Amino acid sequence: MSYFESRLKANFENLDEIKEKINWSEILGIRNIILEPTNKINKVPLDLKNKIRELSSINIYFRINIRTDNLNYFKKRIKSYNNFEDIISIESSNKDVQIHAARDSRVDLISFSDVNTLKSLTRGIFSLVKQNNSFLEFSLSQIFEKNLYLQSKNFRSLYRFLHLARKSKVKFIISGNFRDIYDFRHPRSLISTCNSLLELPINEVKKAFKENPRELLERGRI
Repeated sequence: MSYFESRLKANFENLDEIKEKINWSEILGIRNIILEPTNKINKVPLDLKNKIRELSSINIYFRINIRTDNLNYFKKRIKSYNNFEDIISIESSNKDVQIHAARDSRVDLISFSDVNTLKSLTRGIFSLVKQNNSFLEFSLSQIFEKNLYLQSKNFRSLYRFLHLARKSKVKFIISGNFRDIYDFRHPRSLISTCNSLLELPINEVKKAFKENPRELLERGRI
């Protein structure tokens, strides 16, 4: 079973951009990627999925991310994802949105991929996510920040919440979530970073890059 890059963002109206990012992933030896549209696409059409998958021999999956701090908007938007086959992730710093998302079976993943959302994470969300057998997402892009002060601050925050997730025994995935192709890393490199710098046990890190993304995809009925 190969490792995953679980969050690769691209403009789905620009096949050249998608192709460049997929090709770069292939050069690095990444065999599984989960693509996320950056433009306003509620659902990725099947014909577009087929075109994207024809660009490479690597395994390509899809996710839709709902980013909002408005609870009413979330409730309205999530109604359109009954029996949805791709991954649905929610990204919000609003605790009410997080709570509703954690309780909603249509939501596969609650993402805490940036500093603003990460600092809003609470033990209550850990408990709800575990209770409903869903997943959390953490991303490493924030600790590759060029500003050293922010990098150190982000590192401490990510370290704290990753270890809280471990203690809570909640399922989580770790993504690179890099925007610039020159920041892309093979998951093995990111696993080493998590193990050596973030002091996560190697077996747990591998699970976050391999088994948990696979289980997430199966939950998403892909």
